[in-house]
Amino acid sequence: MAKSFSVSLQEPIFRTTYRVIYGDTDAAGVVYNANYLRYFEIGRTEMMREWAVPYSSMEKMGCVLPITESYIRFKAPARYDDLLTIATSLVQVKRVSCRFHYAIFRTEEDGREQLLVKGFTSLACINTEGRLTPFPDEVMEKISALVPKKEE
Repeated sequence: MAKSFSVSLQEPIFRTTYRVIYGDTDAAGVVYNANYLRYFEIGRTEMMREWAVPYSSMEKMGCVLPITESYIRFKAPARYDDLLTIATSLVQVKRVSCRFHYAIFRTEEDGREQLLVKGFTSLACINTEGRLTPFPDEVMEKISALVPKKEE
C-alpha cells in the first residue's frame, strides 16, 4: 500500500519565480519530473539566503545539508517558458535536521494560480566528515524563527 504524505505550506511562506527553460523539458514538451527537485532547491536556497543564512555561509561554518527524504505529488504539467511561482515554508527544525514544504504554481491567463506540484524535502545537517552534527547556534536561531509555533 502506498504511503500518503501530508504537505501543506505554513506561514511564513517564501515565494520566488522561475521561468522554465527548454532544457528542463522532455520529449513530450513538459518539465521532466526530476527537475522539480531542482525547483524545490531554488525555493529553499533563496528562502535561506533572504530570511536566514546563505548555504555558502553554512558551508564556511563546516556544515552541509544533504537531502535525506523527498516527496513530490504531481497535479499538472509545467511547460517550456512557463513562469512558475515556487512557494516554500520551513515546517520543522530539529537539532540535526529540518523539513521544507513546497508548492509550485503557474498563473493562468485569467489570473488564477494553478497548483502544479507539491512536496517536501527533509535535510540533515552534517559536518565535512559526513557525520550528523547540530546546526550551528547562529543558524539554529534564525531557522527556528521561521517555523510556526505549535498552539498548545
